[in-house]
Amino acid sequence: MIENIEDLENLLTDQLYVSDRDLATVIYLALKLKKPLFLEGEAGVGKTELAKVLSKGLGRHLIRLQCYEGLDANTALYEWNYPKQLLRIKLNEVDACQGDTWEDIFTEDYLIKRPLLQAIQHDNMKEQVVLLIDELDRSDAEFEAFLLELLSDFQVSIPELGTLKALDIPLVVITSNRTRELHDAIKRRCLYHWIDYPSIEKEHKVLQVKIPGIEERLADQICRFMGEVRSHEFLKRPGIAETLDWAHALLVLNQNHLDEETVRVTQGCLFKYNEDRRLFNEIRGDLLQTALCG
Repeated sequence: MIENIEDLENLLTDQLYVSDRDLATVIYLALKLKKPLFLEGEAGVGKTELAKVLSKGLGRHLIRLQCYEGLDANTALYEWNYPKQLLRIKLNEVDACQGDTWEDIFTEDYLIKRPLLQAIQHDNMKEQVVLLIDELDRSDAEFEAFLLELLSDFQVSIPELGTLKALDIPLVVITSNRTRELHDAIKRRCLYHWIDYPSIEKEHKVLQVKIPGIEERLADQICRFMGEVRSHEFLKRPGIAETLDWAHALLVLNQNHLDEETVRVTQGCLFKYNEDRRLFNEIRGDLLQTALCG
């Protein structure tokens, strides 16, 4: 039971998620006010992971809707089970010949629930839900407009059935990597928080929590180096997810410190664009020297 912000901070700590007071506060308010939580920030800073952590920590079922260009209401909300309906039509014809009642094929029995409908009409209502609408910025403006009814009133409209209201209001977490600006109408319905790249101190703590066996010297060098990397304008600056991948790779290679050759051969953990690799290789030595001397 989350009674205060401190309880929420403890929950995140127990789930090995390094947070700060501001983030814990907005999550607490989202829970108490039953408002969607809108998380924005660069890729790899822990937005999606936070939804997973909240699901596990709160003991709620996680329902995830991964957004993409062309996502439509049918895919996100519901579809009719056409094979089952066709079978029922044939059976109805038989029943009609025998004088039995014709069964309606547009009922919930013939509905295939997709993530949004699952979240508000969850089959096991003893279990509460966290609905993750992931990377909403990848979807189209039309899909944003479709979401407004759900986010405002936690209900959806199905022409054949009418309006279906949430049996229990889920905790909705929306994430965006800001590849495009989302409409104000979406943000007005949510509590907002920007998750930035971590400070050196915060990233160091994340490494200690996620990789307990990492040596202090290596963890410090990694975090200082990542701070230097992010001060440059790469197409995609590496986030905390890349830091963790890189730290794991260095441990696999039995490295207990950074050197230029190790950084060179493991740069694929950090950069996924060739343009970024080229820029990195031009300044790699300077970055490493600054980080190690700092």
